[in-house]
Amino acid sequence: MSQQSVTSDSNVSREEILEIANLARLGVDESTASSYADDISKVLNLMHTINNVDTTDIKPLSNIHEACQELRVDVAKHDINRERNQSVAPAVEEGLYLVPQVIE
Repeated sequence: MSQQSVTSDSNVSREEILEIANLARLGVDESTASSYADDISKVLNLMHTINNVDTTDIKPLSNIHEACQELRVDVAKHDINRERNQSVAPAVEEGLYLVPQVIE
């Protein structure tokens, strides 16, 4: 199997999957190998797309917590129309939604 860089058309063949499975001593049938080849090709093409994104002005994160999303103010709204919302509910009683019991 030849080494290749990720190109815009990085297709993995069924034969390559079967060869890798043989080397790894994995039992992979023909249809599964075809499915794996399609899936891996999709992932490689996605990686190519991501690799081509211009990140010139993007500062890398050293920690995911640096990217905080601004949250809206938690304020109660009194303009909710309970009757309209509950009119589409399967079961309502005394202003409450009734749900099936899930724990005995």
